[in-house]
Amino acid sequence: MKGFRIGSLFGIPIKLDLTFLLVLPLFAYLIGVQIEPTAEILNELWGAEIAVEPLTAGTMPWVLGLVAAVGLFVGVVAHELGHSLTAQRYGFPIESITLWLFGGIASLSEMPEDWRQEFAIAIAGPIVSVLVGAVSYVAFLATPGVLEGTLSSGAVDGIRFVLGYLAVLNIALAIFNMVPAFPMDGGRILRALLARSRPYARATQQAASVGKTFAVLMGLFGLLAWNVILIGVALFVYIGAASESQQVTMKAAFEGVTVADIMTPASDLHTVTPETTVAELVSRMFRERHTGYPVIENDRLVGLVTLDDAREVREVERDAYTVEEVMSTDLKTITADAGAMTAIERIQGEGIGRLLVVDDEAARDPDLVGLISRTDLMTAFNVIQQSGAAGAAGRQPAD
Repeated sequence: MKGFRIGSLFGIPIKLDLTFLLVLPLFAYLIGVQIEPTAEILNELWGAEIAVEPLTAGTMPWVLGLVAAVGLFVGVVAHELGHSLTAQRYGFPIESITLWLFGGIASLSEMPEDWRQEFAIAIAGPIVSVLVGAVSYVAFLATPGVLEGTLSSGAVDGIRFVLGYLAVLNIALAIFNMVPAFPMDGGRILRALLARSRPYARATQQAASVGKTFAVLMGLFGLLAWNVILIGVALFVYIGAASESQQVTMKAAFEGVTVADIMTPASDLHTVTPETTVAELVSRMFRERHTGYPVIENDRLVGLVTLDDAREVREVERDAYTVEEVMSTDLKTITADAGAMTAIERIQGEGIGRLLVVDDEAARDPDLVGLISRTDLMTAFNVIQQSGAAGAAGRQPAD
């Protein structure tokens, strides 16, 4: 998830996604218009004796709504820091914490496959949320005695309203995150417990199935109640569960498989020269059913040309343009001994369809030894799955 950086905590970059800038004023508005019923709940729940009228006068509802909304997202950052600092303790670097439409996401460089580590990382967030809620509640109780005589009764009630609201919301956040809807915290805890007695990939598939079921139920409830946020969370959970399940299954299937096992070797590759016209290139693509060609000049790799490059030239001008004029020289490469999952991650990360396989990525003029495409990887994955290897794949649980 992309976003712009606003600072860092404990060396971890804190980012804001653009959707956060939309949802923050929305949350502030929703809290502001619910001041009266929320204050009444706090009064009934804890005997707070908060006077409602001063909190609903003038601009006070919007001030309290904004402060409470900001406080809520501070609690979300604390929640994600719980995950992040625990992950760092186990040696997993954290790329960033990003605030977005549905809260926060801590981006781990990789997920732990030891069930104890995942359990500790997953449960750390809800524990921090409970602690934030408890601290807010203690401050809520202490505010009258500490600030009495210093501020007006209306200001004290406003502060108590925000603290009480944050106490309830942070506890609710912890409870909601413990729902076993993978990839939420509760789902990751479920996967960790399942991984005690079964391979990691199988535990992920089972936890993802439970997560999808909860996502469907949340979505249906959201539709019946016409709760857009709950519908959005349901979609996020369903897509996240499916995506991570596939990623982990692929990782298990490709364990021990290298690029060399899947790539098309250089001897079997179709190549073009820089002097080839774009018209001839398109004709070859049609005949040979390839959409990307390495460009070779004097037995040396000089570029890569794709169908997208060819499309940039108008059909009537393709005879006048050569491959050299449209090819890419910013080559995305990988070595033959790299893992297949490394190739998948690079292809996904770069948003491209293929990688050139070279003998030495650090060399100025590396020799081309093959090409591996997204299609090659998906075909290999399907073969592994259909052969039954993926069903038994997966790292065995640690004792």
